[in-house]
Amino acid sequence: MTSAVLVGLTLPTVAATPAGATTTAYDDTYYAGAIGKTGTALKDSLHTIISDQTKISYSAVWNALKVTDQDPNNSNNVKLLYSGISRSKSLNGGNTGNWNREHVWAQSHGDFGTSAGPGTDLHHLRPEDVQVNSVRGNKDFDNGGSSFTNSGGSLTDSNSFEPRDAVKGDVARMILYMAVRYEGDDSWPDLEPNDAVTNGSVPYHGRLSVLKQWNDEDPPDAFEERRNEIIYDNYQGNRNPFIDHPEWVEAIW
Repeated sequence: MTSAVLVGLTLPTVAATPAGATTTAYDDTYYAGAIGKTGTALKDSLHTIISDQTKISYSAVWNALKVTDQDPNNSNNVKLLYSGISRSKSLNGGNTGNWNREHVWAQSHGDFGTSAGPGTDLHHLRPEDVQVNSVRGNKDFDNGGSSFTNSGGSLTDSNSFEPRDAVKGDVARMILYMAVRYEGDDSWPDLEPNDAVTNGSVPYHGRLSVLKQWNDEDPPDAFEERRNEIIYDNYQGNRNPFIDHPEWVEAIW
């Protein structure tokens, strides 16, 4: 009887609730200068905090990714970001069937290349199938598109790329990390998110409205949190604050 009554009801649409902190372990130390702030003040404070960073070479990224992105179910493999494929660590390179170094913030968006700095920042570099990496190219992120070989559920169209559901939030938090870390005060471009999908070579990445939605819908998981810890402890000495505090996305943007 109850189910029959409910069939005729139209339930209200419920907006996604911004995710809360995944850890407060660093609030009294690493993030002490940011706690309690919002908006520009929070962004500026986080920029100061995460800019204290050890830079690595582009060649060193190969071995680092074999650690940061190790498949939790197979220590001989890495997990590829967009395709979700588990592939042997030894198959890194530029040939079909290999995995290579994907810049989630496309390096052409600001033309920063692969020199130490934004071009080698592990917080947005991930292993990906060579051909899938090529399909993504330098497209902005948005919803919609068609499947492709080894897509793993990711989609693409003429001017945008939609990652598979399991890593949508990961992509959003990587893009927004880059926007806070690189503010144009250290010889690198001032990287900023916007709501466009035609950014080309300008130092912007979109679409912000969609990235915010993805951050809410796909909160940080154990893989992402582990990755943040490894980069902080073993490589760069800085953290992606939006993994620790995904609610700070809404607080800033």
